[in-house]
Amino acid sequence: MRMLRLRAFAKVNYALDVHGLRADGYHEIGTVMQSISLADEVELRRVTEGFGLSRVPEETDTGPPERNTVYLAWKQLQKLTGDELPCEVTLRKKIPTGAGLGGGSADAAAVLVGLNELFGLGLRSDELRGIAAKVGADVPFCISGGTAFGEGVGEILTQLPAPPAHLLVVAKPQGSADTGKIYRAYDVARTKSVRSVEPVISALTLGSLPELAATLGNDLAPVTRSFVPEVAALGQELLASGALGASMSGSGTAVYGIFDDEEAAGNSRDTLGSPFTGVYEPVSCGVEIV
Repeated sequence: MRMLRLRAFAKVNYALDVHGLRADGYHEIGTVMQSISLADEVELRRVTEGFGLSRVPEETDTGPPERNTVYLAWKQLQKLTGDELPCEVTLRKKIPTGAGLGGGSADAAAVLVGLNELFGLGLRSDELRGIAAKVGADVPFCISGGTAFGEGVGEILTQLPAPPAHLLVVAKPQGSADTGKIYRAYDVARTKSVRSVEPVISALTLGSLPELAATLGNDLAPVTRSFVPEVAALGQELLASGALGASMSGSGTAVYGIFDDEEAAGNSRDTLGSPFTGVYEPVSCGVEIV
C-alpha cells in the first residue's frame, strides 16, 4: 500500500465543565463530546524519506510547521516505533480553524490511524490513543469518536450512549478563539461552573432529545462571547430559527443548534449571517478510511 485516504471528523461539546487549574498549568475539565459528519479529508502517501505537508486550500492557516498537530503526531509515532515512516500528508480542510470543532485534533488522529495502516504497524486503538494524548487533549477522542465523556484535560474517555437522531446547524463567525487566552480569561473572571455534564449524560442515558437540547452547556462561552460578541448573536439566531437548544463548542467560536426537523435546519442554515454554516449529523466514529 502506497497511499491512503481518510475522513477526520469534527466534534462538538454537548457539555463542558471547568473544574479548576492543575499544577501542570492545564485545566481539569469534564466534557461530553460528539463526533459530527463535518470532516477534513486526509491523504497519506509513502515516500522515500522525510515528511511533507500540503493544504487545500493553500492559504489555510494550520500554524507553524513544527507545531502543527499532524507533524507532531508523525513525530510521536516515529519516536514510539523507532521507524522513519517517510510520508507526505495532504489536508483538504473543511473544518474551520479556531472554531472549537477539533479540526487540528481530528487531522492528527487521522494521521495516526492512517500511518498505522499504511506501514502495517499493528498498533491497537488504546496504543494509538496513548500516543494521541501526547499530541493534544482532544486527539484521543478523535481516534475513537462517537459519543464520550472526557475527564482530566479531556483525554480520559468513557463511551456514552449515542444521542437520539438529530441534526446540528453549525455556524462560525469571522473571529476565532485562542484556547489558552480563553482559559486565562476564565481564570481571571472566576466564573462559576454551570455543571452541565451530569444533566447531559442523564439525557443521553434516557435517550431524550428535548432533554439533551435543554441541558447543553459550556463554561467557556461567557468568556468567548466577551471577545467575539457574534458568538452570542449566533446562538440567539439559532434559537429564534427553531433550534431546540444551542451552545458553543470547545473554547469557540463555533456555535451549534440542535434540530429535529430537516426543513427547519436547512432554513436556519440559509438565514444565518455567518461566513461558515452547515447542517450535519452525529456520527459514531472519529476517523474513517475511505
